[in-house]
Amino acid sequence: MAIMRTLLILRHAKSDWHAGAGNDFDRPLSRRGRHDGLRMGKWMQSRDLIPEAIISSPAKRTRQTVKRICQELCPDMENIILDESLYLANLHDLLVALRYCPDQVTTLLLIGHNPGLEELLLYLAGKSVPEPADGKLLPTATLAELRLEAGWNDLLPGSAHLVAITRPKNLPD
Repeated sequence: MAIMRTLLILRHAKSDWHAGAGNDFDRPLSRRGRHDGLRMGKWMQSRDLIPEAIISSPAKRTRQTVKRICQELCPDMENIILDESLYLANLHDLLVALRYCPDQVTTLLLIGHNPGLEELLLYLAGKSVPEPADGKLLPTATLAELRLEAGWNDLLPGSAHLVAITRPKNLPD
């Protein structure tokens, strides 16, 4: 019998374009981003969406998003992997990173950037992904919850079912 896995795909929270960071990699979260990160962590906790491992881009805004989420979700989380290849990663890079996830992990949180995360979502769950009215699949701090029976090494087009896409603006304060 196949093991059911959950892949949580989270785009980093809103960054601050005016923070004076010297480059894109060092851009921090905005005030709204910090707030949305905490809200998403609380919401994930309330839905028992607790990852066994987190793989994140090492960009400042993604690291800060991880910190805000874990503050609410899993303050003692030790299984956080900062993967250099996830900074502005494309579909191929994301699939390679997922292949390195230990097989015993059944719930994984992947935090990164668009457009790669949207490409991954469409690759894995294409037919079950609804077209959003505003055209944005994964705005900042949005979480896509996917269920898959495939192992982390066996992710093929259409191998996942989209359970939900949750935007921070739709969460209660």
